[in-house]
Amino acid sequence: MNIDGLLSERANYMKASDIRELLKWVTADVISFGGGLPDLSQLPLGEYSDVAKYVISNYGLKALQYGKTEGVDELKDELVKFMSRYGIRADSTQILPTVGSQEAIELVARVFIDPGDVIITEKPTYLAALQAFRVYRARIIGVDMDDDGLMIDKLEDTVKRLRSEGARVKFLYTIPVCQNPTGITMSLDRRKALLELASRYDLMVIEDNPYSYFTFEPVDTTPLKALDREGRVVYMSTFSKIIAPGIRLGWVVADQEVVNWLAIAKQAIDLHTPTLSQYIAYELLRRGIVDKYISVIRETYKVKRDAMLDALSRYMPRGVSWTRPSGGMFIWVTVPSGIRTEDMLALAIRKYKVAYVPGKSFYPDEDVHNNMRLNFTYPTIDQIYDGVRRLANAISEYLNQ
Repeated sequence: MNIDGLLSERANYMKASDIRELLKWVTADVISFGGGLPDLSQLPLGEYSDVAKYVISNYGLKALQYGKTEGVDELKDELVKFMSRYGIRADSTQILPTVGSQEAIELVARVFIDPGDVIITEKPTYLAALQAFRVYRARIIGVDMDDDGLMIDKLEDTVKRLRSEGARVKFLYTIPVCQNPTGITMSLDRRKALLELASRYDLMVIEDNPYSYFTFEPVDTTPLKALDREGRVVYMSTFSKIIAPGIRLGWVVADQEVVNWLAIAKQAIDLHTPTLSQYIAYELLRRGIVDKYISVIRETYKVKRDAMLDALSRYMPRGVSWTRPSGGMFIWVTVPSGIRTEDMLALAIRKYKVAYVPGKSFYPDEDVHNNMRLNFTYPTIDQIYDGVRRLANAISEYLNQ
């Protein structure tokens, strides 16, 4: 059957993730810095197994039956306690468990975006958020960053210009701490200035926070939501990095009215977040297992970040620069402007057996071509050094062509 004539107009705005496509190329002999994969080698599998058995034995059919769209009450109550340690004050009615934070992004896009609406993001930003916004035919405007994060003066200039054009600016999407893909953390002064600007121009702010749990240096990680006094921040986070990706569980914190709309949208997508996953996460939080695991991976990831920074300084040719992330999972590399990293990828994989994510897809207009994102959390230390050396050789060859 030929389905071309059956596809919706919206399908024309769907695009396969470059990362997912990249992973198809990666064979066993390729060192991959591509996917944003956590290191699961130190998972406390014994404790996870005990919790899973306990949930089945003690919650029984309750954990295996359909549940409320609004989520498992016990998990939400535990999340209230968990987030309070990071300065976020919320009650359980302001929390919606989701199937990872990716679903939270999809729900926000579904509820708030009409075709032609303007969404402002950092430039560059998380490519799967761009994917979600494009499906709803948003006009996405990127704002530059520096070492202190989103540049607030440029943000204000952008908002003024858009307003003068009569554009409908729906929200700003930001990853303030250990940003994906750059690893940059927005300074506290900038975070406060961002909220002041949002208040002045009546902007909603979508705060995505997957990475602040493992920072390696004494940086302020206060969430925007903790500073929010007007209810304009919609906060989302995930268990993918602090339990495991396979649990597919995240959550949203927002004012009650926003949560209600997101829950209505969620009903038509998947009815509810898996009940079994929610009860397992609840027990892992309640027993302190999540907190212990965060401490372990924070140390592990610091060692790996330091190894990659050292390897970059040892092997990279002149003209290549990179960020020094204070935490998270990624380093953002900039190569000389004559290199298009999407074109160089084939050489890197086929000849040098090393993979990365080309930077183009992280830009709203896909108009910058000389960046790449490297993941340091998944490969081993030996793979980091060997892989960066291979990558440096690929860049050197490409420069000399």
